[in-house]
Amino acid sequence: MAQATPYSYTERKRIRKSFGKRENVLGVPYLLTMQKDSYVAFLQKDVPPQKRKPEGLQAAFLSAFPIVSHNGFVEMKYIEFNMAKPAFDTRECQQRGLTYAAAVRAKLQMIIYDRETSTSQSKVVKEIKEQEVYMGEVPLMTDYGSFIVNGTERVIVSQLHRSPGVFFEHDKGKTHSSGKLLFSARIIPYRGSWLDFEFDPKDILYFRVDRRRKMPVTILLKAIGLNPEQILANFFVFDNFRLMDSGAQMEFVADRLRGEIARFDLTDKAGAVIVEKDKRITARHTRALEASGTSFISVPEDFLVGRVLAKNMVDADTGEIIAKANDELTDSLLKKLRTAGIKDIQCLYTNELDMGAYISQTLASDETADELAARVAIYRMMRPGEPPTEDAVQALFNRLFYSEDTYDLSRVGRMKFNARVGRDTAEGRMVLANDDILDVVKILVELRNGRGEVDDIDHLGNRRVRCVGELAENQYRSGLARIEKAVKERLGQAETEALMPHDLINSKPISAALKEFFGASQLSQFMDQTNPLSEITHKRRVSALGPGGLTRERAGFEVRDVHPTHYGRVCPIETPEGPNIGLINSLALYAQLNEYGFLETPYRRVIDSKVTDQIDYLSAIEEGKYVIAQANAGLDKDGKLIDELVSARESGESVLTSPERIQYMDVAPTQIVSVAASLVPFLEHDDANRALMGANMQRQAVPVLRPEKAFVGTGVERVSAVDSGTVVTAKRGGVVDYIDTNRIVIRVNDAETVAGEVGVDIYNLIKYQRSNQNTNIHQRPIVQRGDQVGAGDVIADGASTDIGELALGQNMLVAFMPWNGYNFEDSILISERVVADDRYTSIHIEELVVMARDTKLGSEEITRDIPNLSEQQLGRLDESGIVYIGAEVNPGDVLVGKVTPKGETTLTPEEKLLRAIFGEKASDVKDTSLRVDQGTNGTVIDVQVFTREGIQRDKRAQQIIDDELKRFRLDLNDQLRIVEADAFDRIEKLLAGKTANGGPNKLAKGTPIDKAYLASVDKYHWFDIRPADDDIANQLESIKNSLEQTRHSFDLAFEEKRKKLTQGDELPAGVLKMVKVYLAVKRRLQPGDKMAGRHGNKGVVSKIVPVEDMPYMADGTPCDIVLNPLGVPSRMNVGQVLEVHLAGPPRASASASATCSSRRQRSPTCASSSTSCTTSRAASRRA
Repeated sequence: MAQATPYSYTERKRIRKSFGKRENVLGVPYLLTMQKDSYVAFLQKDVPPQKRKPEGLQAAFLSAFPIVSHNGFVEMKYIEFNMAKPAFDTRECQQRGLTYAAAVRAKLQMIIYDRETSTSQSKVVKEIKEQEVYMGEVPLMTDYGSFIVNGTERVIVSQLHRSPGVFFEHDKGKTHSSGKLLFSARIIPYRGSWLDFEFDPKDILYFRVDRRRKMPVTILLKAIGLNPEQILANFFVFDNFRLMDSGAQMEFVADRLRGEIARFDLTDKAGAVIVEKDKRITARHTRALEASGTSFISVPEDFLVGRVLAKNMVDADTGEIIAKANDELTDSLLKKLRTAGIKDIQCLYTNELDMGAYISQTLASDETADELAARVAIYRMMRPGEPPTEDAVQALFNRLFYSEDTYDLSRVGRMKFNARVGRDTAEGRMVLANDDILDVVKILVELRNGRGEVDDIDHLGNRRVRCVGELAENQYRSGLARIEKAVKERLGQAETEALMPHDLINSKPISAALKEFFGASQLSQFMDQTNPLSEITHKRRVSALGPGGLTRERAGFEVRDVHPTHYGRVCPIETPEGPNIGLINSLALYAQLNEYGFLETPYRRVIDSKVTDQIDYLSAIEEGKYVIAQANAGLDKDGKLIDELVSARESGESVLTSPERIQYMDVAPTQIVSVAASLVPFLEHDDANRALMGANMQRQAVPVLRPEKAFVGTGVERVSAVDSGTVVTAKRGGVVDYIDTNRIVIRVNDAETVAGEVGVDIYNLIKYQRSNQNTNIHQRPIVQRGDQVGAGDVIADGASTDIGELALGQNMLVAFMPWNGYNFEDSILISERVVADDRYTSIHIEELVVMARDTKLGSEEITRDIPNLSEQQLGRLDESGIVYIGAEVNPGDVLVGKVTPKGETTLTPEEKLLRAIFGEKASDVKDTSLRVDQGTNGTVIDVQVFTREGIQRDKRAQQIIDDELKRFRLDLNDQLRIVEADAFDRIEKLLAGKTANGGPNKLAKGTPIDKAYLASVDKYHWFDIRPADDDIANQLESIKNSLEQTRHSFDLAFEEKRKKLTQGDELPAGVLKMVKVYLAVKRRLQPGDKMAGRHGNKGVVSKIVPVEDMPYMADGTPCDIVLNPLGVPSRMNVGQVLEVHLAGPPRASASASATCSSRRQRSPTCASSSTSCTTSRAASRRA
C-alpha cells in the first residue's frame, strides 16, 4: 500500500496552508509505476535465471522453444538468457543519435539423437552442443519511463483494448426494420481466430470464424462431436407422450400448462372436467389436477401433429429408423409409429414466451449429416477452392481452437470466460474446450428466451490495459516465431549435425520487429517534453487506438463517452479536443493495474458505519458489488458516518442511502481526476468543457526564465514535479560536500552506505539541454555547501519548478474589466512591466546540423577557408571552421564553414582572369556552410563534433573530448577524495591510543599512537604503521585493500570512458563528419502570443500597455493583466474568480512591509499577483 512521503525536516520547501477539511489518508502513489513496473516485469534483468517468472522475455522464449526438427532427430532447447550492459548511457545515446538498448544472449542446447538406435518411443542422445546466441537488442527504459530510439526520447503509450473472453450483446434493434433485438456472442482470444455466434431475423442461430461466411451453429456442434439427439437434449426439455389405441396421453407437468389456453377439455383421472376448452389454465386448475393424483392427461391425436421429435424413432424388430430426431410429427408418421408398435414418444417442449425452438429450427436448416461432413463444411468456408482431404480437414479444425500454437485465450481470457459462463474457478486450459462452445451457445439461447443480461462492452471490467512490457513481449514473440520457422526448416537438413546453434539462428527478425515497434508503431510516440507536466501526462496516457484497438473513424459515441466505471480509474476530464476525444484518456491519480491488467482504484473499508484506515484496491467488476460513499461524507471525531442519508454509489448509480449500508468510502476527492486536472484549483466550480481545456493547456506552458510557484495550489504540484524527474532528488541522505552550477557532491551518511559501495553521490546537473519541443531543460541547485539532506529531498530545481514544486506560469495581478475594446473576444492586455521584468521570457534551444559527405566529385570539407567570405564574416569561427561557444549570432551568420567540390565548367574570360590572380581554390569548390536561419537571433551554447572511424579528428573535436574527460576525471577525483577522507577518519579512530610494534618516523616498539604522531606522518604512510593488536592490523590491511580496489575501479572507469570517446562515431552511410550546433534563443512575450489560466480561460495578447496606462488599485498599484469580464459568465468557469479572491491575501501580505519590486529581488516567493497564467508560442512562431 502506497503511503504518504514522510515529512523531511532537512529539505528546503514551502510551507503551504491547507484549507482541506480532512487529512489525506493515502499519499499520491508514484506516478510512473505502471510504465516502469511493466517493463521491469518484461525484462526481469536483475532476477537470477532460475527464479524468473514465465512472463515477458522469459515467456517469449518458453513459447518458441524447444524447436524440434520435422524428423524428430534434432532438438533446440532454451536454457536461460542474460542481458549485457548498454554500450552508452542515455545522454551519450541522445548526442550520438543511437538507441539506448542492451544485447540479449540466450543459452541454447542443441540435442542430436542417434538415427540408427533411436525409435519413436525412446531416443538415444548422440551429442549435446551448448552455446550462447545473440538474440537481438532490446531497448531499455530510462529512469523516468521513456525510451531513447535513434537519439530521440519516445514514450510507449498504454493501450486500452477489449479484454479476451466471451461477450454477449444485441444490435439494439438497428439491423431489422421491425426493431427486433438480434442477440450475438463473441469469443475473443488473446491470439487466434475469433468465434462469433449470431441470430438472424428468422431466429436461426449462426456462427462465423474470423468474420467469414456464416453457417448454422449446429454444424459447429456436430463438428465437436454431438449428434442431433445430443444437441436437442442440451437445449430443450421434453414432453413425454404415450400413444393409446385411440388418441394419446401427455405427461402432466404443472409449470408447462400454467398460463396456456386449453385446446380441449382437461379431465382428471376420474374423467371430471377441470378446465373447459378455450379457457386459460390457472394455478388453481393445476393444483386441482395435482390433488386428484393425475400423472397423464388424455389429449386428442391432432394435438401431437406439428410437434418435433426429440429422439430417433427406431423399429424394435427391424432396427429401421422410422423418424429422426428433429422431424415434425404428421398424421402419416403417427400411423407408422403405431404400426411399428412404438408407444412412448418424446417431443420438444417449446413456447412463444421463454422457450423458443431456435436450435431446432437451426438444425432443420443444416444439411450436414455427421461430424466429418460438418468439419468438411467448415474447411470449405475457411479454405475455399482447396480439396478437402480428411487429414487436412481434421488438422485445420484442431488448429482453429484446440492448438496452443495458434490459439491462446491467455490467463485473463480464461478467467473472464469462466466468470461469464458461471464457473467457480479462474483456472483452465488456454485453448477452447467443447464445453466452452456449448456453454456459450446455451447462454445465447437463454438471452433470446429473455433470461439473463447482455454485457456492456464499455464497462472497464471488459476493457483492460496493455502496458509497454506486454506490447514489447508480443513483438519479441513475433520475431521469435519467424526464427522458429526458419530453424525448423534447417534442422531437418542432413548437414545440420556439423553446425552449432549460432549457425542456425539469425536474430534479424527480432531486431526488425522491435525496431519497427519502437520506431514506427502508432503507440510509440515522440515524447511531449514541453514541460514536466506534459511529460508525465504523456506517460500516464491510455489510448483505445493502435494495432488491435479501435480506429477513430469507426469509434462511435458510446465508446468515447464517460462511463460510471471510469470513476477513480480514468479521468473524466482530460482528453483531447477533436477527432480523438474520448479515445485517448489519462489515468486517474490513484489508479493502478491488477495482475490481469484491469484498472483498480483504492477505497477505505467501512465497518458498521465506521471508516477504518484499511485500504482495498477494487476493480470495476468488484466495485459493482459494494455501496461506496464519497470522500466528503460527514464524519465525527471517531470516524463514524453522521448523516442520516449518505450520498453513495451502488452498481454505477448515485443513491442516497443509510450509513449502515455503506461498505467502502473514497480515499480523496482528487481520486476521480488525472494529474493535470488535479492541478486546477476550484476544479469543482468549473464547467467540464472549460476544465478539459484548462487541464490540456497546462501541458502547453513553455518553461519561463524565472519559474514562480502558484499562490493557489492543490497539493499535487510537489508530487508531479518530483515524479516527472525534472527536479534532482537525493538518492541517499548526507551532507553537501561541494556545489557549483554544474554538479552537487554529497557525502553519504555512514548509516546509509553499503559495504563495498562508494560513500559519495555525485549529481551532474543538466544545463541548457534541448527538449523534444525545443524548450530549455535546465537544472539549478537549491542547496548550499554544508546542508544536511535526507533521501528523497529535492536538491536541484528543473524547468518549470520552484523549490521542488511545479511552477508552470507566473502570479499576476488581474483586472476583470473592459479596456478601450482591446480585450474584446478574449484578447488580453499585458503591462509593459511584465515584459520588462522578463516574467514570461522563455529560452528555446534549436539544434542545427551540418554533415560533410563523400561525393562523386570528392569529399566535402569542414574548414575556415571558404571562398568569397570576408574575415569579418568568419570572425566567429575557430581554426577548424566551427563557431565558438558563447558567440552571439544573427540571421545569415556562418556557424560551420563547409565547402563542396563542384564539377568542371567552361570559364568566361573574367573568371579566367580571377583564377590567374587568386589561384585555383576559388573556383573548384562552392560555399555550403551552415548559416543561422532568417528571423533567428541567439547564443551558441554547445557544439558537438562526430567523426567517422578512420578519419582524423580536427582540433575542435579533440578539444571537446579532452573537456569531457576532464569533467569525468573531476567527478572521479571528488569521489576518491571523499572516500579517502572517510577511510583516513576511520584509520585515525582505529589507531589513536593503540600500541604500535613500529612504523614510519622511527616509531619505537611499544609506543602508543597519538594524534600528534599521526599528524606528523603523511596519511598515505599510515598503512606502514604496525599495530601490536593483530585484529587492528587486519582492519588496517582491509581498509588499504579497499582503497586500492576503489582507485583501480576508478582508473578502469576512466579508461572505459576514454575508449568510448576516442573510438569513431557511427554515422549514416557516406557521411565523414557531422557537427551539431545548439543555439539558445530568448523569446519575450509579444502581441499574438497565447496565454491561458488553469480554468480554460485562454486568449491572445492584443497589446502591451505602458504601466502608466494600466488600470490601478485603490492604493495606486497598477495591474499586470486585464481580462474581459464577459469571459466568465457564459463559460461557467467560476473557479478563476475564486482563485483570484483566495490569492488576494498573499499579494497583500507581500506588499505589506516593502514595495513589491524590492521584495522580489530578495526572494522569489513574493509576487504582486493573484492568478497563475501560462504562455506558449502561437503555432506559427513555434514552427
